Amino acid sequence: MNNPMKTVFAKTGRVLMTLAVVAVAFQIGHGLWDYYTVAPWTRDAHVRADVVAIAADVSGPVSEVLVRDNASVKQGDVLFRIDARRFQLAERQADAAMAGASAALNEAKRELSRYRRLGKAISRQAVDQARTELEKANAAYLKAQADRDLARLNLERAQVVAPVNGTVTNLNLQPGDYVSASQPVLALLDTDTLRVEGYFEETKLGKIHVGDPVDIHLMGQGTLLHGRVESVTAAIEDRERSTGSGLLANINPTFTWVRLAQRVPVRIALEDVPEDVRLVAGLTATVSVRPDHAEKG
Repeated sequence: MNNPMKTVFAKTGRVLMTLAVVAVAFQIGHGLWDYYTVAPWTRDAHVRADVVAIAADVSGPVSEVLVRDNASVKQGDVLFRIDARRFQLAERQADAAMAGASAALNEAKRELSRYRRLGKAISRQAVDQARTELEKANAAYLKAQADRDLARLNLERAQVVAPVNGTVTNLNLQPGDYVSASQPVLALLDTDTLRVEGYFEETKLGKIHVGDPVDIHLMGQGTLLHGRVESVTAAIEDRERSTGSGLLANINPTFTWVRLAQRVPVRIALEDVPEDVRLVAGLTATVSVRPDHAEKG
């Protein structure tokens, strides 16, 4: 009797052990599946910042460059100057033209006033002519004033300043270089816009909400950074659709059964970055939205 009972217990034990192993394997597999397909994390993230293309508003040779490559600047700091002598002469010419227009305007006012005092002793036509001359002189004065203001503005714009706080990068500008108006000659990284953008698979968006806390690991750096989800992009490119020659939708007729999840950009604002952490736009990062907070979103 003992031997059959032992055999039954042994078989039962093996079955239970097998079931336990299968259950553990199922739990592990389910956890891995959930982690890699649903959990809100990604290795595909990068540090980003807005880049301001600095261009002069006037043309001319560069007389002085006041910054160095990779230098930090504050908003309003002078970056470089354009030779201002031509603009100074233009301002003097505009001042002289305005003085002449002012004298002509005053003369026209006196002439009209004199005609009006004469009353009936002078013809109506002469009064109207004097009034017309006054209007012309006033228009000439306003134009001279605008020319003077433009000359002063050009002189002011010969000094190019930083529009934002940032870091000068890839500087190649040298004194003597000729710059043309509206042509970018210097790149300024806006450090106030430093952020992390993570590209999450569409299957993970359900657990990502604006305001969720995020853990950020920069590649090659041991310091854990923190941030919060700032926004989720509103649209991504549809590669299967284009516009045909007749302005009709042109849909790709082929469909692959194995479909890869689309990547959706999520913007993450950084919080309390330690001073010893060097943020360089373009760095790779791994970001994880905290699941407990994301569930509550």
